[in-house]
Amino acid sequence: MPPKKKSPPKKRISKLQKPEGITIEQWQIALRTQDGEEKKFAMENVGNHPVFSDFDIQDIDAKQNYKVAIRSKEIGLNYCACHDFATNTLGTCQHIEHALFKLKKKRGNAEIFKAGYTPPYSSVFLKYGEERKVMFRMGSINADKIQIIASEFFDEQLQIRLNTIDHFEKFMEEVTALDPDFRCYHDALNYIIEVRDTQKRTQQLDQKYDLKSDSTALDDLLKVKLYPYQKECVLFAAKAGRCLIADDMGLGKTIQSIGISELLKKEMGIEKVLIICPTSLKYQWKYEIEKFSHNPDITVIEGPWLKRREQYQKAGFYSIVSYHMAVNDQEAIKKFAPDCIILDEAQKIKNVETKTAQQIKKIFSPYGIILTGTPLENRLEELHSILEFINPFRLGPLFRFLDTHQITDDHGKVIGYKDLKKIKEMLSPVMIRRTKDDVLKQLPERTDKNFFVPMTDEQMEIHSEYKDMVARLVNKWRRHKFLSEKERQMLMIGLNCMRMVSDSTFILDQKTRFDTKIDELFTLLDSTLVNKNEKVVIFSQWKRMTGLVEEELEKRKIKYTHLHGGVPSKKRGELMTTFRDDPNCQIFLSTDAGGIGLNLQTASLVVNLDCPWNPAVLEQRIARVHRLGQNKPVFVANFISKGSIEESIMQLVQFKKSVFAGVLDDGENNVFMGDSKFKQFMKTVETVADATAEEATKKEKSGSAVEVEIPTAEVTEQVPKKEISDNQKQQADIQDLFSTGVQFLEKLGTTISKSESPKGVLSSLVEKDKKTGKSFVKISVDDEMIDRAEKALVGFLEALK
Repeated sequence: MPPKKKSPPKKRISKLQKPEGITIEQWQIALRTQDGEEKKFAMENVGNHPVFSDFDIQDIDAKQNYKVAIRSKEIGLNYCACHDFATNTLGTCQHIEHALFKLKKKRGNAEIFKAGYTPPYSSVFLKYGEERKVMFRMGSINADKIQIIASEFFDEQLQIRLNTIDHFEKFMEEVTALDPDFRCYHDALNYIIEVRDTQKRTQQLDQKYDLKSDSTALDDLLKVKLYPYQKECVLFAAKAGRCLIADDMGLGKTIQSIGISELLKKEMGIEKVLIICPTSLKYQWKYEIEKFSHNPDITVIEGPWLKRREQYQKAGFYSIVSYHMAVNDQEAIKKFAPDCIILDEAQKIKNVETKTAQQIKKIFSPYGIILTGTPLENRLEELHSILEFINPFRLGPLFRFLDTHQITDDHGKVIGYKDLKKIKEMLSPVMIRRTKDDVLKQLPERTDKNFFVPMTDEQMEIHSEYKDMVARLVNKWRRHKFLSEKERQMLMIGLNCMRMVSDSTFILDQKTRFDTKIDELFTLLDSTLVNKNEKVVIFSQWKRMTGLVEEELEKRKIKYTHLHGGVPSKKRGELMTTFRDDPNCQIFLSTDAGGIGLNLQTASLVVNLDCPWNPAVLEQRIARVHRLGQNKPVFVANFISKGSIEESIMQLVQFKKSVFAGVLDDGENNVFMGDSKFKQFMKTVETVADATAEEATKKEKSGSAVEVEIPTAEVTEQVPKKEISDNQKQQADIQDLFSTGVQFLEKLGTTISKSESPKGVLSSLVEKDKKTGKSFVKISVDDEMIDRAEKALVGFLEALK
């Protein structure tokens, strides 16, 4: 016999482009059929029928198990527990198609499929399609009696009547009495509960809170009164249960979320709120909750796994965790069972392919809030991915969503979008968005927010070394109320090095770069620069820090201007003009050389990458934007390295500004300040380094003090064994003064000697008085130096009285 001819291989269906002649739904079903036949699955019948039964399908590659129920060979009546089946609106998935493929191949099953199957038990199930429908299927047990009961709750198409949902338990009780095997599948029951709870919640909140007739409604919800637009958001989100807050930056998404949580607690009795946010915002959330909420029960989830597991178990009302930890803590969060989840900076889940997006969307809670000012940055897929967390059914399956709203060329490249108003309509029940222009009259003139940024291990190590050095000097000051000139210099060096490394190791050592502030800055900028009308001013005290920002701006091809000490005064006006008038220039980058003399009212966001000692300097920065002529609300973002000297400085800036008044007006590197001023300065240093000093005291007692290399001066610490007398202090001060004079002459001589024409420089400094014939040194100084000299002279004359 001639060998049988092999049938030609089946043509594979492209996953990238729809074949001609079929609808998009037919294409998607064909893709799932293809996957069901080709992928590696293991199947086990766990029911009582050879075909129309329940099956356990194991995806061998993905190591996932899914429950599949086969009720028909036609699409629409079968069920799978996978996410794709629930959201694709096709009525099938690769797991169902695999089960049908295997069952159809088995001998004898063709006749069973043809005959169909009517189970003896009645059931209520959820039919998945373009919209979800609760359906009833009649069984053979007591069919006539059950039919009478079902007619009250289900229409002619056997779909549930919405006005019967609130007493659906009555139906279940009566049918179960007639058919003990009656089944109401869990997804159908969950859907019924979801709809009913939404109806009851909306009615309850509408009856109790009417913002139109009662302007004081919700005034006692937080420690502060919410603005009218914020009350509107709180009530909207509480009614929706799960929603997206897409307000512009600076409108108070955080405080609104706290208000929503408190209202849900008050009216719905929720007990656990889990806040998932970027690492840098964990302590900002804690601070905001403490500031605005009457509920102080807050847990920041962090540390090693065993510690985190214990924190989940003991957590109170508010728990705060980073995205990274939340991804790793899936099982613990599942046991924790939060009532409400808040996703801050939800751009983290905009890419559906990332592990973060996939894992976060698996976390369930009855209530959910998404916060992002930029739900749509580049592609429609991002909006769809974010909305999946709130409601995976709201925008329909991604393939249909893109097909409806994308415009592509002949090669499948996206060249535009269409019917965007329809998207807005679909989102209206679950999204609230206001721009600054929408609520301009309600906004405060200025809003300040601190972003607490973690340091890298490398930063922390260097910071700790200088911290120990500063602590030993603080301890010495506490014991003797005296530091020599060199010790004062060493103290200033240590403090400044701690501040520098809090920004980046690059500022101290250009051979290394370890930092996190730059990444966090661009996370903020990404959500701001989407609005082409927004302009941003970024300050840092350190030129090397603004240089790092400049490099990143260049990489991203973002237009900017950069002001620093090396820019001549004549060119400053040109930089301001470019920033003000060029719509493409959205960034003004500046050191504290731009802290005064600049008018930058075209900006509405000020970013302080580091905080100066003196609050006046901080206010000078902000005043470049928040000043007369500014017609927009100003948002101030302060970046603070967590656990660093910056955190202590910011606390003092916020709560103890009087401590700083006039302490460092002459410049923070001036170590030759008078005793009274230095004592005032040391009060500040003691406050900042208080915890560190205690730590260093322990080390000194144990003999484990750390030696630190000082980059600009070699200093030997000499600790007196007994209290220094007033006379000794005066003598030491006189020696310091004499040493200062000698150092001035030495440096002056060095400067002149290095000149190509030493005699020319010297002659330009020395003049003769025409009347007396005496020679004197003439040095050109600015007005600020004259003011300082005048103050010093007055102090000297006062001392002579």
